[in-house]
Amino acid sequence: MTEEEAQAAQKNTRNAVVAASVAFFLAELGDKTMLATITLATKENAFGTWLGSTLGMVAADALAILVGYHLGSRLPEKTIRYGASVLFVVFGILLIAQGI
Repeated sequence: MTEEEAQAAQKNTRNAVVAASVAFFLAELGDKTMLATITLATKENAFGTWLGSTLGMVAADALAILVGYHLGSRLPEKTIRYGASVLFVVFGILLIAQGI
């Protein structure tokens, strides 16, 4: 790999990390756990609240990754895709029904 290609690859990697970080921030902005954390931080120790919410999020994400890794290696991709599609439709219908 030439130096020019290495610089281009590094720039693309940096752009991907920034894009993923911004997307994650915007997706999580204003969700219930964020609002609860902000409310708790105004009344209690801000550092402790931040640490607890961060550790909780990391633990939940780690659990999801482990379950996904183990189930993903045992279930066919097509089954996972159809199962996820059915669940999204069911939850969508339930949300619409609650709104009516």
